[in-house]
Amino acid sequence: MSTKAQQTPALVLASASAIRQTILKNAGIAFDIYPSHVDEDHIKAQNSDLGANQMSALLAKEKALQVSNHDDRLILGADQILEFQNRLYDKVSTQKEAKERLQTLSGQRHDLVGALVLAKGGKIVWQYQSRAHMHMRSLSDAAIDAYLRRAGTGILASVGCYEIEGLGITLFERIEGDHFSILGLSLLPLLTELRRREIISP
Repeated sequence: MSTKAQQTPALVLASASAIRQTILKNAGIAFDIYPSHVDEDHIKAQNSDLGANQMSALLAKEKALQVSNHDDRLILGADQILEFQNRLYDKVSTQKEAKERLQTLSGQRHDLVGALVLAKGGKIVWQYQSRAHMHMRSLSDAAIDAYLRRAGTGILASVGCYEIEGLGITLFERIEGDHFSILGLSLLPLLTELRRREIISP
């Protein structure tokens, strides 16, 4: 086996998500990045009757399978959806919309529903789902404005307009769920599966 082949990671992340990349790197996992280009809006529109569990699983599968059609390694696809009062929410694009989103979630519980899948050879070979209950404290408009000024536009990358690894944690009074799942990648079950497949050492 060539040196190049030995150095080629066996795992490919089908996402450009910085936080997912950081989680894998911090866990010492070697991986390549091959972002998928599925049309999420189209998939959601064509499957508007699906709940959060089914939708997140479908999107994660579509991302992994698209990349798997071009790469014969193990492909990791991931998705996360915010569910509030049985409605699914997408990311916002402006600070004004972020304020409206936080006003909606203020003083309420919403769920972050995540899905991870592994694909190989154009087939799904493993999948996992998670759900975290996020209890946001009651926020005044002044508190929301102050938070948005400090947090900056980076929070627009999060469907809930917060990053719990940063200032976003100050918005909550209670969180029920796995930390890594909330960040967007359920690390512990993934590690178990990668060890089983001998992608990482036991």
